[in-house]
Amino acid sequence: MARVPYVTAHFDSLSDLNDYLFTCTIVRGEILFGIQRLPIGRRRQVLENQAINLFEELPCLAIPKEAADYYAPMKSYAEQQGTPLSENDLWIAATAMTLDAILVTADSDFQRVAGFGLQLEDWTN
Repeated sequence: MARVPYVTAHFDSLSDLNDYLFTCTIVRGEILFGIQRLPIGRRRQVLENQAINLFEELPCLAIPKEAADYYAPMKSYAEQQGTPLSENDLWIAATAMTLDAILVTADSDFQRVAGFGLQLEDWTN
C-alpha cells in the first residue's frame, strides 16, 4: 500500500485490455490483520484508509478449490527441503498458480516454490 515509485509506475503502465490486476482473500486478510495489530492512532487510520482505497480498486478473488492441488505438493516439497513457508504464503502461491497469475511480491520466500512454475515479479526495484 506504500506509494513506492516503481510500483506506482508499473501499476500505471498496465493495460486494461491485456492485464487483470487482483488480490486474493488471504492477502486481503493479511493486510487487514497487520493494520488491526497497530495501536489506534493516526498511522493506523491512514493505513485503514489506504486499504479501503486499495480494496475498492482491486477485485478480491476467492481461493479456487483447485488451489489445494498445488498447495499439497508445494508444502511437502518445502518441508522436505527444510524451508517451510507460512500457510498463508503457500495458499497465496497456490492461488496464483491455479489462476495462472503472476504473483507480484517483494517477499523472497516465494522463491522456494518457484520451481513449481510459480511466476514471480518484484515491482519494487
